[in-house]
Amino acid sequence: MLQKVVAHFIDHSVVKGTSADVDPKRPLCHVHTPERAVVEVDLRQVKALFFVKDFGGQPDYDEQLAASAGDQRLRGSRQVELTFSDGERLGGLMNRYPPLGVFFYMLPIDPKSNNVRILVNREAVATMRAVDEKQDAPAPRATGPQRIGLSEPPVRPKRTSWVFDGSDIKQFPTD
Repeated sequence: MLQKVVAHFIDHSVVKGTSADVDPKRPLCHVHTPERAVVEVDLRQVKALFFVKDFGGQPDYDEQLAASAGDQRLRGSRQVELTFSDGERLGGLMNRYPPLGVFFYMLPIDPKSNNVRILVNREAVATMRAVDEKQDAPAPRATGPQRIGLSEPPVRPKRTSWVFDGSDIKQFPTD
């Protein structure tokens, strides 16, 4: 299926067109420009490949970098903010954070964005962080009766490994 793409290269050049063979596992794809030329795009040379709704874009629109309250797309995904080496910042959603490969997909956080999804070249990213939604949430209030004058129960240490090493087996003498 042909998809509208805009390739932003690390050297700041841009190629717009349609493509049907974008695969992050393969380093090359082909973009068919409106002038009917075919451009071979080396994904290692792009900053990001933007899958767009319209080639004209929204030049006067400032995209949000944070999710709206109650955004259902946050279920099952991580909100991330990344900054490219050239200073451009993007807010998005990822299924896997941190990404495993050199190329990874990200959905724009702004539902009004002209971008449908973005294939990011990790080599062109200066910083990337997961946005912790608890960071902006108010501190939880105490509910129920307060424990006055009673000491808190001891905190059990977290188990760091579930690998059985036999150290917790007691040896009993045999007769």
